[in-house]
Amino acid sequence: MALDGIVTRSIVHELQAVVGGRINKIHQPSPNDIIIQLRSAGGTRRLLLSANPTYPRVQLTEQSFPNPMEAPMFCMLLRKHCEGGVIEAITQVGMERIIHFDVRQRDELGDVSQKRLVVELMGRHSNIILLDPATGTQLDGIHHVTPAISGYRVVMPGFSYTEPPQQHKLDPLSTNKENFLSAWKTAKEENQGPGWLVGTFSGLSPLIAEEVHFRAYGHLAGQQQDQNEQPSPDESPEQLWAAFEALMKDVRENRYSPVTGENAKGKSVFSAVRLTIIRGEVQTYDSISECMEDYFGEKALRDTVKQKTSDLLRFLQNERNKNIKKMSNLEKDLSEAEDAERYRIWGELMLPSLHSISKGDRSVDLVNYYDEDQKTETIPLDPLLTPSENAQRYFKKYNKFKNSLAVIDEQMGKTREEITYLEGLLQQLAYATLSDVDEIREELIQQGYLRDRAKKGKKKKKNDRPTLHVYTSSEGIEICVGKNNLQNEYVTNRLAGPNDTWLHTKDIPGSHVVIRSSDFGDPTLNEAAQLAAYFSQAKESSSVPVDCTLIRHVRKPSGAKPGFVIYDHQRTLFVTPDEKLIKSLPHTVKNG
Repeated sequence: MALDGIVTRSIVHELQAVVGGRINKIHQPSPNDIIIQLRSAGGTRRLLLSANPTYPRVQLTEQSFPNPMEAPMFCMLLRKHCEGGVIEAITQVGMERIIHFDVRQRDELGDVSQKRLVVELMGRHSNIILLDPATGTQLDGIHHVTPAISGYRVVMPGFSYTEPPQQHKLDPLSTNKENFLSAWKTAKEENQGPGWLVGTFSGLSPLIAEEVHFRAYGHLAGQQQDQNEQPSPDESPEQLWAAFEALMKDVRENRYSPVTGENAKGKSVFSAVRLTIIRGEVQTYDSISECMEDYFGEKALRDTVKQKTSDLLRFLQNERNKNIKKMSNLEKDLSEAEDAERYRIWGELMLPSLHSISKGDRSVDLVNYYDEDQKTETIPLDPLLTPSENAQRYFKKYNKFKNSLAVIDEQMGKTREEITYLEGLLQQLAYATLSDVDEIREELIQQGYLRDRAKKGKKKKKNDRPTLHVYTSSEGIEICVGKNNLQNEYVTNRLAGPNDTWLHTKDIPGSHVVIRSSDFGDPTLNEAAQLAAYFSQAKESSSVPVDCTLIRHVRKPSGAKPGFVIYDHQRTLFVTPDEKLIKSLPHTVKNG
């Protein structure tokens, strides 16, 4: 995993700037993440603590996170014991991926209480645990670990806190040359291979081990013909020690150069220290938080949303596929129905010629008097029916298909609308935040697609205002973006004024975008069009057509599905979505 002990040390070093800061607010936007709002000498900052099994991390963040209407139990506990408290210390346990936040707070009686928030950044075993440092008793953890799950330790209220199992490795920051060379010799004798640095020293990832080897020898470990082969004279252990010590000196003295890029295998990597093994473009950052925000932010959100939307995604895809199949069958029926006139002609041609047809015939050739050229027509017959029954069969087919044409046309229109609606929902799920997902689910319940699984008798909080995504243009003007149908309805039909400008991708599923002003320049219009194109099915395309018109020219037809509108007096802009521009716009999320 890219987040190793060195990255953890750099995070703790950066967070010393908020030691002494006061905890204003705490909320839990997802089952794995805690957001702590801090007020310190440097201003108000947001601190993200994540026990995400794929992307665990601790960092300062500029990202906006939705605040759930009902706080989870662990969040409520943190508010009780930590809100209003002061962070007294932020420390790392050795070179492990464990960070301690010591918080001092006065309770309602005025007594001072000390609490410790332990953040363990250990992949799928990651956790955030609140405990009483005086007794070592756990108050709770964001993820419970029961005796049935682990025989080593329990993470539940009331149990004593046990640290994760010790790995008994050497400390890379205090290792001297003699100990390093001795460890190298032991690794060679045991044929440990290129990964011996990771197995010997705590806090080192395979990425850092590769970097040390590359700095020492100019190629990656394992690129010799045989990893057990003795190194050539110019690949001495002294060179490896020199590279190792130079890197560790930077870490000891907290000289960090956060970077992201791609390794030799083309995999995206990040580091708190300068990497010479990166191929191609290297992106540098002023802080490790900024680096992790860029590296993890979108991935972590998409991963969390993907977990939460897997059932919805499957349901919507199945519904869309059913409707596509239905449309295909309707098109076949339409093709047959358009042949209705031919069945009438066949029936009428057969009536005067019944005497020349026998039961058992499979076809009959008759002159088509309705054709100007009076060509001979071959008419298929059912050999099990009499000539008269065959003629009547074609008259019945004619009447059936003639009557069904109008029904088929109506059904095709409804099915086409259904496919468009479902594809719009699938597009919205692709860019949804956690609160957006809840609103999409609520919409599907309201529309009768899903059953409401809320407990009977449990009243829902009535809140008819959905989440609102608000961007600020370079001219300081508010631009509202609806990322699902409930938000689109609210932004377009209720929030916007008649002279506000409305934008939407032309004939492409996407977001409703509203410029909340009648006085703005081309930069704002371009940025709003960028938002409309970016949050649409055409995100990866170029020259995306975006229609814009005034709100007073936008209306919802009676009985239409949520988010569907018709409009006129529009003009069309063509833009190519620019992700950097979108991310540079100030963005806030307002809940309800």
